[in-house]
Formats: sequence, structure tokens, C-alpha cells
Amino acid sequence: MRHVDHRKLGRELDLFDSDPLIGAGLPFWLPAGAAARYEVESYLRELERRAGYQHVYSPVLGKRQMYELSGHWMNFADEMFPPMAVSRTDVDVDVDDGDGDGDGDGLVLRPSLCPHHALMFKSRQRSYRDLPLRIAELGAMYRAERSGVVGGLTRVRSIWLNDSHIFCAVPQVVAEIADVLRLMRQAHDALGVRVSSYRLSRRGAGGKYAGDDEAWEMAERLLRQALDAADVRYGVVAGEAAFYGPKIDVQIVDPAGRESTLSTIQVDFLQPARFDLSYIDERGERVRPVMVHRSLVGSMERLFAHLIEVHAGAFPAWYAPVQLCVLPVATDQRPAADALASEASAAGLRVEVDVDGTIGARIRAAARRKIPYVAVIGAREAPYGRVALRLRDGRQLPAMPAGEAIALIESAVARRSADLLPSGDLLPGGEAGQPSR
Repeated sequence: MRHVDHRKLGRELDLFDSDPLIGAGLPFWLPAGAAARYEVESYLRELERRAGYQHVYSPVLGKRQMYELSGHWMNFADEMFPPMAVSRTDVDVDVDDGDGDGDGDGLVLRPSLCPHHALMFKSRQRSYRDLPLRIAELGAMYRAERSGVVGGLTRVRSIWLNDSHIFCAVPQVVAEIADVLRLMRQAHDALGVRVSSYRLSRRGAGGKYAGDDEAWEMAERLLRQALDAADVRYGVVAGEAAFYGPKIDVQIVDPAGRESTLSTIQVDFLQPARFDLSYIDERGERVRPVMVHRSLVGSMERLFAHLIEVHAGAFPAWYAPVQLCVLPVATDQRPAADALASEASAAGLRVEVDVDGTIGARIRAAARRKIPYVAVIGAREAPYGRVALRLRDGRQLPAMPAGEAIALIESAVARRSADLLPSGDLLPGGEAGQPSR
């Protein structure tokens, strides 16, 4: 299979771009890319909601002291943007003077979401009846990547992460992680992502790891039990753990054979202790919760870099930027084309009408744009309210009533109540997303 570079194809399909005036590593999403991303984000939020997650919003800034407490400043200061001095007219407010000593209100662009979520947990008194508490957010974070290494969507400075933190009791950890692994499989199947392997990332030599040996050993034991409970085969790698705990890395391979980590699950005893998190147990005593970090699909940027390449830009129909392109053969059929587009849009489909150029040129243009469905309306179809559908895989269907065509497309892209999304894409026998393994 010929390797497709997401940077080239993403620009050709008008999915994303960048500008030096905005800055290196800061891509922007064009309408087509934004439409696909919005659909994927909506799917993930609904998948999480049905699994008992509660979605939140948190600020992209935080005081440096928070990151010193969490351990991020010690471990990631070189990858974080420097603190910003806050200018205020209120002389009673201690303002960071920019000397980096953290003595004031200097703010930092966050490199992760977990400290914010930890403080959300702490903001209310919690009972054992509240656990497990699953907090989810699709939020922005920022990394000060060097200009020489940023590019496309894989190495960026502005990152939108599908993130969640589960606060639970120790006896609940294994079941929670096993459920996350199953939820990951469902999301990967729907998106057409094939997982190449799972690995348990442990501590290595060196002093970058925080916490005591007992906590690390328990965290690793819980991850192993969860992997076994979910019937997941895995390898073990030393030196790839997070600074606060071991993790499960979900690995993918791109069409060029390069391996990378798509998503992770981490068990954390450190931050609950550092932020003094607690809940009241059945005996009325304060108990420290466990914090499970997890992302189903990682960041939107790296996810779409992978999706563009593995699908060669031909996304499954449910998140294709344009799902239906309507082509009137001549000017006389324009009213029928507009009526079909209006009805399809009202049914929830993303639809366009293309009238520029010959019908052959427009059909080829739709093929280059990887549009799943093309509806051709000519003199033989318009008077009878019929359309001739052409599918992205090259098939042509006999002319059918416009309402039937819309229903057919709807059924192929609709979210099903049983599994939220269909496993296939176009029609029985048509193309489908790749299953994860």
C-alpha cells in the first residue's frame, strides 16, 4: 500500500493548514476538517456519556504553583511555555514579577488537564457513594515543542486531548480499567483504527519517577489484572512509564510502518496524595482515592493524522466532511437538486450542490474529494423526483426516489442505539472501517 502523507493530503482535501504568522506547530482546521472533527468529538462525548462519564470544562491556564505541586513543573518545565506575568491595577494583589520564583499569580499554559480535574474532585466533599467518579473533557493543552520538530498534525504546540480521570477506590480500579479497554475497542472500531499492540510501560533506571515503591508495585499489579480481565495480550517495556505511575500504551502503526502511541491508561497514587484528595468511606473515615488517567483516542491532532493516512482521506461516511454531493446535469435540474439538498440537510446529512463545470468534471472532482455519495439528477430523473446515486467505491445504483436515496444514506451513517455506530460504512458489501485487534 502506497504511503499517504497526512500533511500533503490534509491540505489537498482542505482539512487543515497553517500560517507562519500564526506560528509553527499551530495548525488551524478548515471547514471540511472541522466538520469531520466535530462529528468524531460528538461521537466520543456520547460514547462516554453512555458509559457514565460526566463532562466538564476547565481553563487552559493555571498558576505555576499548581504544576509544582503536581510534579509537572519538575518533570516538564522544558516543554512548558514560561509563566506569564499578570498585570493588574489592584496593588493588593501579589503579581508575579516574571523572575520565575513562583511567588505571585504568574500563569502557565497547561501541559496536561489532570491537575485541574484533581482540584475539581477536591472542590466538593465526596462520599464512597459518589465513586467511581468519571470526569471527562475534550480540552486544550500546550507544549513548547522546538520549531525544528513541529509539523503537520503529529507534532504540534496546541493539543486538543480526549481526556478523562476516574476517581475510585482501590477495589474498583481493575473493573474500571477493563471497562476502559472495552470502550477503547468500541471507539477504535467505529473510527477505523487498527491497534497493533498493547504494552505495559514500567519504570526504568533513573530518578525521574516520583512516589514510593509500594505504590508503583500496586499500580502495576492493578494494570496487569485489568489487562487480564479484558483478555488483552500485551508486552512489557521498561522506562516508558509516566513520572507518577505505570501505564498501558495502545500502539498503532501507520501505512509507512512507523509505530506510535495512540492512547494510554495510567494508575496514579501520587497526585491524589499531593493534592490531598479524599472521600468519606462507609465508616465515616477519610480515604485517599486512586486517580486513573485515560484517553480513548489521544489528541484530535494525532488521531486525525493517523485517520487521514490509514483511510487515504476517504473517511467512513459517518464522519466524512461532505457525505452527499448533488449534481444537476443541466440548469433545468437545479431546482430538483436544491430540493434534494434541502431535504438531505434537514435529515442531518452534510450535503453540497455542485453546478460548476461539465457533469464528468464534477463527478471526478467529487471522487478526488473522497465524497461517499454523489447524486446525479438529469432530465430523466428530475420530472419524477428520482436520483441516480454513485458510490465512492465505484458502484452506480439504479435511479430511485429522492426520499429513498436519503433514507439509504441515513441508514449507512446513522448512530445505532445498540452500539452507537454501525460497523460498516456504505452499503452491504461496501467499504467499512478496519476493526481493531
